[in-house]
This record gives sequence, C-alpha cells and structure tokens, in this order.
Amino acid sequence: MPSGVPAGAPEDSPLSAPIVEVGKKTRFRAFVRQAPEAPGVYIMRDSSGTIIYVGKAKVLRNRLSSYFTGRKDTKTQHLVSKIESIEWTLAGSEYDALLLENNLIKEHSPRYNISLKDGRTYPSIRITAEEFPRVFRTRRIIADGSEFYGPFPSAETIDVYLELIKQLFPLRRCSVLRKRETPCMYYHIGRCPGPCAGKISREVYQERVNQVRKLLSGETAELLSDLRIKMEGAAAEFRFEEAAKLRDAVKAVELFVGRSKIQDFNPAARDYVAWQDEGDLIAFVVFSMREGKLVGRDAFITALYSAEDEAVQTFLAGYYGPERLPPLSLYLKKAAAAGPAAAYFRRNLGLKVSILSPREEKHAAIMSLAVQNAKEELIKKRRETGDEAALAQLRDALDLPALPRFIEGFDIAQLAGRNTVASLVSFRNGVPDKKNYRYFRIRSLGGAIDDFASMREAVARRYSRLVNEEAELPDLILVDGGAGQVSAAKEVLDELGLDCGLAGLAKKNEEIYLPGRTDPLVLAKDSPALRVLVAVRDETHRFATGLSQKLRSKSLRFSVLESVKGIGEARSKRLLKTFGSLEGVAEAEVESIAKAGGVSRATALAVKEKAALAYRAG
Repeated sequence: MPSGVPAGAPEDSPLSAPIVEVGKKTRFRAFVRQAPEAPGVYIMRDSSGTIIYVGKAKVLRNRLSSYFTGRKDTKTQHLVSKIESIEWTLAGSEYDALLLENNLIKEHSPRYNISLKDGRTYPSIRITAEEFPRVFRTRRIIADGSEFYGPFPSAETIDVYLELIKQLFPLRRCSVLRKRETPCMYYHIGRCPGPCAGKISREVYQERVNQVRKLLSGETAELLSDLRIKMEGAAAEFRFEEAAKLRDAVKAVELFVGRSKIQDFNPAARDYVAWQDEGDLIAFVVFSMREGKLVGRDAFITALYSAEDEAVQTFLAGYYGPERLPPLSLYLKKAAAAGPAAAYFRRNLGLKVSILSPREEKHAAIMSLAVQNAKEELIKKRRETGDEAALAQLRDALDLPALPRFIEGFDIAQLAGRNTVASLVSFRNGVPDKKNYRYFRIRSLGGAIDDFASMREAVARRYSRLVNEEAELPDLILVDGGAGQVSAAKEVLDELGLDCGLAGLAKKNEEIYLPGRTDPLVLAKDSPALRVLVAVRDETHRFATGLSQKLRSKSLRFSVLESVKGIGEARSKRLLKTFGSLEGVAEAEVESIAKAGGVSRATALAVKEKAALAYRAG
C-alpha cells in the first residue's frame, strides 16, 4: 500500500490556522500524483499512526491533489497539518467506495469524519398523569404515566400548538393544584377552567384533555366533527354565545391544519433529509413522516473536511442501516447529491429506495422547514463554541496582530436629523455578546445631518471611557460605512493614542475599507471572515434602527398629545406615564384623563379624541 511520511507536522491547536511545512507539502504533492485516476478510498494517519480521516473519491488522484494545491481554508489547513501518511484502496465503483468508506468510519471512528452522535434532546409536549392534567412543553421524558407528543422540529412549533390549546381548550396553569375559595386571574380571563375552586367537573375537564389529545395526535378530522356537533347542539338550544365560541374553534383548527407543515394526510412513510454547511461545519436534519404526521426529528453537526456531496453520501450510509432502515421514499434537499446511496440501500439493505427532490408544494414546505432547522443548528453551535476558524481567516485578511476575539461594531441611525443614535454591539469569539450592547444619543449636531461627526462622537465617548477606566479594548472596531466613516473613527483613535484594529464595511458590495488604504478589500462572498463582519454590521444596523424607531415613536406620541391646546411637554409625559400608551389614553375615562393631566373636562375630551384618532391611524 503506498504511503508518504514527511516529518515534523506542527502541533497546532484546531483553534488556530497552522502553517504546513513547505517541504512536507511539496513531498505530498509529488506522492499523491502517484494515485490512480479511479474510484477508491483514502486513509490519512497522524504521527502516531492513528487514522484521523477516511474519505472516498470518484477519482482518487484529483481528490487527493486538491488537499495540497491552491489556498485552503483554516479547517483544511489544520487537517493537512496533522497528516503524516496517506494510503488508498481502489474500489470497483463509486458505490464500492461508499461501502468501504462507511465500514472503515464505523470501525475506526476517525477524529475528522462525520460523527452521528447526537446528544441533544428535542422538545415535546407533555400531558401529565394527574386528576386534572396540565399540558406544557418539556425536554425531559419522565416515566410517571404522563403522555408525550413529539419530538417537534422546534420550540416555536410547540408554541403554536400550546397557544391554540390555551385559546380553544384551556386547562389549569398552576404547577401544584391547591384548593381555593376563589380562582386566580387566569380563570377570569378565560385561560383556566378553575378546577382549584370547583368551577369544572373532572368529567368535563377530561373531555377537554381528550380534545387536546386529538389535536396533538393529528386526529383533527374527528376533533372537527366533535366540535361541529356540539356547535349545532348549542345553536339548537339557543345557547348562541357558546355556539359562536365553538364556531370560532372550528375555524381556528381548520386554519391551523391548513398551514401546518408537520402534518398532512399522505399515509406514505417518508423521510426528509436537509443539510446546511457554513465554513468548517455542516448540519444534517432528518424529518420522519409516518401516517401523515411528523414522528421524529434527528439533527447532527460535524466538521466538514470533504465536498458537500461526499459528506451527504457518507451521512446517508452512516445514518441508515439494519438497525434503522430507510423508508421507501427519501426526499433530499438535492437528490443529485445522493450519488450511489440508492445502490447502497438496494444491495446492502435489500430495499428499493426512491431518492426524490421535493418538487411538489407539500414536500417543498416540509423540506423548507427541515432546512431552517439545519440553519438553526449551525447558529446554536456557533453561539455555543464561537467561530474560531473564521476569526483566524479574518486576522489574516485584515493583517491583525492577533485573533479578533473581541469585536465592537458601530452604526448611525437618524431620520432627517432627528433622533440620531449610534449603536454599539459587542461580539466575543464571533458570536454576539448582548449584555455589552450600548447606544449613544448623539448630542453634538443640533439637528444637522452628519454621519461622520456622529461617528466621531460615538467613538470618542466609548473609548475615552474605556481608557479612563483602564478597561479591555477591542481587537477590532468595525464601522458601518466606507472610507469616510473609517477616517472619522481613525481620527478619534489617534487622538486617544489607541492602536485597535479598525475597518469599515460598505453594504453595497460588501467592500472592506481599512485605514491608510485607498482601494477597498473584497473577500469572496462565501468567505468565513466576511461572514463574521457581515454579522457584526447587520447587528449594529438592527440595534441602531430599532432604537431610532422607538425614539421616533415616542416623539410622535408626545406630539399627538401636545397638539391639544393646554397640553405641553410635562403634561403629555404625565399622561403617557399614567396610561402607558396612546391606546391607554384613548380607552381611559375622560374624568381620569382630566385628573391625571390636571386639565378641564373639555381638554381631557379633546386629548382622548386625538389619542383615539392617532391609535386607529397606526
């Protein structure tokens, strides 16, 4: 078996970008040129002889050469830095290569291959085993007789169910049921039937619980039939208010079923496999539909050291097997990515699996939800672990002295010179650090429009304070804008004697402006470094715009009330503080407005009318 053993691989941390020795790289380039132009499997070992990566290739020479030619991202550099020897095994076809790769991965569990270990617990809905059961969201499965429905694709999906249950079939809310003389607030607003105070019998309560079971089990046809029969009965007995509530319940369930992406009426068993890759990570999500209902959801995240199609094929071969057979219909985000997977299922599992693209609307809707889940898994992973590989690339791209672990971003928002604010957001290890967000109401402009002056004021106020407090300074300051904004910030930093990294990101073409550089730097659109900068810039924009809108809304509320003769700034503030909003003023009694504002009844009536008009208008 051919192998290459260049010496001296550096022991770099996976959190940094290792430098691969030139001699080692040259030696490997010459070595892999010996690989045949045929399908097969390659094995990479480290200095101890341990298998660290197993891959398959349609053409071994091309795939192996790709590791040692051209500029590589950080995660591939790291893998290459650990390789001490490479060997390969020819396979008769791409299918045989997939089969051999799958066997070797299961036997050796290489460090850099996809791992199907999924330690996450996904949310379910629990109906407790009590005399008067509760219904709530949980991630813990407890064997106490409770019923569990799920797991569901996301907590947001569960919230839709729970909100519908609260509206249509309200059950008790308290975690411990204690006898009371009078029920709590939830009873009085129609969100609890009041079992604690004997306001509902156990039989009637259990009937509601049964309706909840039908909703969660997908038995909506039977549920709708029950509701319609009760509605007609109530109408026949002239209980029109009850009949109207039942009619609304029927409409709500029909609307819910119509928009649900996790339930349909197709009994065929099928799985939906979605994935999303970003930088050095790839997330897979599998939705299992049985009898028209989503009955399972699996998610896996792993480092990505191969092409997308190769990763998908490896995942399918590892996920499905004798212990977990695939359904006969398998929908993939991209059916073409499956490669020889169908042949693998047929020859090794004895199943003729149809690998399909989700072209029809109902299948496309479920796949879209699965893709969203995969994206969310990546977001969660980045939030938990940071994005070190992207930071390493950003350090190199901007020629920074160290990893920009601490980044602060600025943006300016204003409307015709009014309510000008600057937002400051903080990122640690490539993810938002929201507790350190700040904003500055710009004071120096006097109504003028000057984004450069606004940027100077915000940067000066922020870093003058940090210098005075001897606090930690950021590794990189990012301003939203081009050369003008960067120059404005640079002036202030120079006056303060600070040497922090500084860059501007212009939104039009995502061009990066650096101090002292005439031409902007342009990174590839899929660059992890650019991804970090865009995330910081977009967050500063969101934070600044949201605050500016809030200030404009507040200013508008004051101006509405101050348009009434006899109401000035002090009285308008007092009224809004007393009643909370324009809606609150509009709904208040005239006498209450008069008392709170210290005005006549006629003025109070005018205030009420103005507030009502403004509230109805928007």
